[in-house]
Amino acid sequence: MKIVIDARFTRTDHHDGISRYGSSLIAATSKLADVTMLINDKRQLALLPDVPYVMVNSPLSPVELFVARKVNALGADVVVCPMQTMGTLGRRYSLILTLHDLIYYEHPAPPGFLPAPVRLLWRLYHKAYWPQRLLLNRADVVATISRTTEALIAKYKLTTRPVRIVGNAPQPGQTPRDPAAGADKTLLYMGSFMPYKNVETMIRGMAELHDYTLHLLSRITPQRRAELEAIVPAGADVQFHNGVTDAEYGKLLDRATALISLSRAEGYGLPLVEAMSLGTPVIASDIPIFREVGADAVSYVDPESPADFAAAVRTLGNDPVWQQHSRRSVKRAAEFDWDNSARQLLTAAEEAIALRKRTSQGSRRTD
Repeated sequence: MKIVIDARFTRTDHHDGISRYGSSLIAATSKLADVTMLINDKRQLALLPDVPYVMVNSPLSPVELFVARKVNALGADVVVCPMQTMGTLGRRYSLILTLHDLIYYEHPAPPGFLPAPVRLLWRLYHKAYWPQRLLLNRADVVATISRTTEALIAKYKLTTRPVRIVGNAPQPGQTPRDPAAGADKTLLYMGSFMPYKNVETMIRGMAELHDYTLHLLSRITPQRRAELEAIVPAGADVQFHNGVTDAEYGKLLDRATALISLSRAEGYGLPLVEAMSLGTPVIASDIPIFREVGADAVSYVDPESPADFAAAVRTLGNDPVWQQHSRRSVKRAAEFDWDNSARQLLTAAEEAIALRKRTSQGSRRTD
């Protein structure tokens, strides 16, 4: 089977969630099938596996409408896009489009790195569900990363196409920490600082945790940093790192008491799985997607309650409790695996090919 995977959403400096998902899926799938990547900037190759690639236009370009004309020439059995926006006019291949989550219908602020015209279209797009239906119904199969999103797709009737899970997973080769070694009194947050991420609750909770340090690891704009610094409680130790390398992140996870994520909504929560794979306990908001990902390994709290957050940290301050959570975290994270995700993708690809073949045969009989 020849598969083309769209890698044009790969970042050129550091991975975000979509970028890491696509890169990891390409690496795992290329071990099982003939895979070619689509890129639009050679700098993307630094964050991608050593797999054959073809240069095409940016996915944000107006000519994206006609990208299928270039992709047709590659002779792919199936094309996989980790987003749902790929151009399809005139395509002659089976197609899998991906919808990760529906967060932006409830929280419509677009990512800041997008050009201004695209941000405007983003907001307009998320004011109704019919544009999403138009995009998804161009595919043969729709992929998503969680049962939570699968249920939402069904609830809002976003597609008539089959919806299949192609799961997310932590990076392979992680060595879990030794629970007996204990932990430093440090707490970590890895994620954006958009309002729905609810970083404010964890900062306010630090008023009761003066013996702990909260490390905010991700890149942050000066304006957003000033907003958050203004609410840091007196005497609390909150450190802004403005970005860390993967190596630095791993080192911090290897000694932290817990990773924290108090989002009001989330598409998946990859930092949770990354932390759990290393044996670092997680404290997270009690929302459906985190329950799906964390099961009984995560400490769930009310995302609007700084006191609940602080109490969960105090509970993990008990060494036997912390060690129990650490072991449970490793066991849970082992259930997420990129090789399994690649097998899920191949199964979906076979289904997409069969569906397109049946559709084509039906069209010929009608003619």
